[in-house]
This record gives sequence, structure tokens and C-alpha cells, in this order.
Amino acid sequence: MSKLMDAIIARAKAANKHIVLAEGEESRIINAAVIVNQQGIAKVTLLGDKDVILSQVEEGALDGVNIINPKTSEKTAEYANLLFELRKAKGMTEEKASALATNPLFYGCLMVKSGDADGLVAGAVNSTSDVLRPALQVIKTKPGIKTVSGCFVMGMPEGSPYGDNGVMVFGDCAVLPDPTAEQLVDIAVASAASARKICNLADPKVAMLSFSTKGSASHPNVDKVQQATAMLKEMNLDFEVDGDLQLDAAIVPKVGELKAPGSKVAGHANILVFPDLQSGNIGYKLAQRLGGCEAIGPICQGLSMPVNDLSRGCSVSDVVGVVAITALQ
Repeated sequence: MSKLMDAIIARAKAANKHIVLAEGEESRIINAAVIVNQQGIAKVTLLGDKDVILSQVEEGALDGVNIINPKTSEKTAEYANLLFELRKAKGMTEEKASALATNPLFYGCLMVKSGDADGLVAGAVNSTSDVLRPALQVIKTKPGIKTVSGCFVMGMPEGSPYGDNGVMVFGDCAVLPDPTAEQLVDIAVASAASARKICNLADPKVAMLSFSTKGSASHPNVDKVQQATAMLKEMNLDFEVDGDLQLDAAIVPKVGELKAPGSKVAGHANILVFPDLQSGNIGYKLAQRLGGCEAIGPICQGLSMPVNDLSRGCSVSDVVGVVAITALQ
């Protein structure tokens, strides 16, 4: 693990949260649960058949880990009733709620909604849509935010002058292909919150990125970023935001002073909000592959309680890291 990930794990241990792993019968998830439990990163619940789970580890390896089978749990009926009440206006029936409550993804989200766990991690065998669907139906978005987005925590190479103590947050690089101005506002607010919770970043400075700086170019794509920035500046925010800013104007002090004089963000941004998914995805991968940055994510943001989606190609250490991040959210 990197220094950045070590710091995240150390803070997760201190947070002492309870994370439910919905895909509890999957070998990588089980091995990650052993590590998380033994290192005290979080309290862990695995969802699945106890015999199937225990057959994959040495005796005693999961001592201290809670194992729940949603199909036989005494809580399932209670959770099914909660799901029915939450979704009956959307056409949910009691029968359908009872069936869905035995699905580990729904059961896990209902655990979190009920306060029986602090967050959920899944996605090692399920698609992103399958993971986020119950999260959106059960947990829903934070008050004032209508958008679920994704961010990456970016660790700069040693000696880099950029970011806050060598850490930046990029959003949205994972979820929304073509966000509206309103969605860019949500991404900016959620990214600042993620930076504070996950990176312990005290002074978020959010740059709304574009190929234009302060109207240097005219195009509908620029208009969208300018509209989002104007909306953000009308809000009672506890962080600095500015745009439209080109990347160099956002992070290089001399360029920021030249292109956006008087800006509190230009030249000093530690959170970058990309105008669309194409630029965000390309941007984080350029920083990772050519710039030598460490990319941790994607991290789901905007939900009222934390749910994170793993890559189906994730490693055991990836799962451990996402559990730690979820604990901090």
C-alpha cells in the first residue's frame, strides 16, 4: 500500500465504522474481510451462506466477522417492510419487497438505511447499475443533491508542487457522460465533501475546468461550465470555487495570476471538476499513466449514506482500500 492509502487506512481504523460486504461468498471479498477484520480497519459483515463462506478460509480466520444469510435472516421481514414503505408510491408491492429483501444488494442497503451498518461495498461480481440501483432506491441522495457521481483521489508523485500535500480530487471521472450545469454543481459540492472526509483536506479549492479561462473562448460547452460556476457562487458554500478555468490556469500559480487575476482558486486548485466524462476519464488516466500519479477510485459520492462500487477486476487489496474509504465517508 502507498503512503496515501496507509493514511486513509489509519484514519479508517480510528473511525471504527461497520461496513457490509454484499458479495460475501466471493473469494476476494472473503480474503479482504479477513484483512480488514484482523487489522481493525472496520467492523465487517459478510452477506451469504455461512457454510459456503467458511469453507473458503482456515478455521478461525473470520472470527469477529459477522456473517448473515439474507434468505434466512430474522431481519429480512423487517427490511422487506421498510422497502415496501419506501417504494410503495413507486408501485412496490409487499410481495416484491419480500423477494428483493433477500437479494444481498438490497439487504445490505436496507441494513445501512436502518442504521445496522455504516456503509456498503459491492461490485466484484455485480455491475455498477446493479450496485447503484438499490442504493438509489433505498438510501437515496443527500439533501440538496440530486446527482450520484464519482471521484478519484489522486496522489501526486513525491516532490510534486500540485494539490494539498500532494493530494488532489478529480470528479466526475466515472458516472455521468454529459452532466448538465445543475449536475456539475452537485459534482463540485460532492467532490469538496469527499476531499474533506477521505483526504482530510481542510481548504477545498474547486476549479470548474474548461478549454476556456474566464470566457477566453465562446462555445455551448463553455457556457455550461460558466452557468454551473455562477450557480455555485450564489450558494452559501464553505469552500472556494472558480471557473471557467483551463487546467494550467487552475493549478499553476503564474498562469493563474496571468489568466485569472484576483481568483482565490486559480493556480491553487486541489479539486478539479471536469466538464464531462470524456475529459474526466482521459484526464485522470493521463495523470496516472504519464504523470505517475496514484489513482484511488472511483469513489461514489452524493448518496446520503456511503455505497461504493468495486471494479469486477478488483484485487483483494483494492477491496480493503475501498472498505477504508467507505468507512471515512
